[in-house]
Amino acid sequence: MKKLIFIRHGRAEDQAFEISDFERSLTPKGKTISKLMARSLREKENSMGMMLTSTAFRALETAYIFAVEFGIKPESIRADSNLYYKMNIHYMDELLSVIEDENEVITLFGHNPSFTEIADNLCKEGCDFIPKCGIIGISFNIEKWSDLKHHTGKMEYFLIPEKPL
Repeated sequence: MKKLIFIRHGRAEDQAFEISDFERSLTPKGKTISKLMARSLREKENSMGMMLTSTAFRALETAYIFAVEFGIKPESIRADSNLYYKMNIHYMDELLSVIEDENEVITLFGHNPSFTEIADNLCKEGCDFIPKCGIIGISFNIEKWSDLKHHTGKMEYFLIPEKPL
């Protein structure tokens, strides 16, 4: 059994001329909600497995907040710029093709619209829009990541900030 957990970054600062989209930080409310959502995820999962994050600052911040809640050292989080620059279902397939099979759970931190599109493509029942700091857990009845097929995943949970548990 394998599981993918998609976590969209928390609420970020509005875009401004002075900073790029890539550099935007979480707002204070975004940090608070991220912490609450990490606690909600803790009710569902004992481990986040391998953590992969976009290199955009708001995604990194969200990943660090979750790591602290799960007692994971932030330096164990892997950052992948492609989760910001080229994330789509084809890159997801490419990414999973190089993940070691002993990793049963992979948690990804990133952005929309790609996360919603990928989750929708992987779940056999489809997936609704993932809001900021929304979390979706999808399980697959496979032994190897290379065996993952589209539209075969089972949605285990879909947590949204308005209804964390």
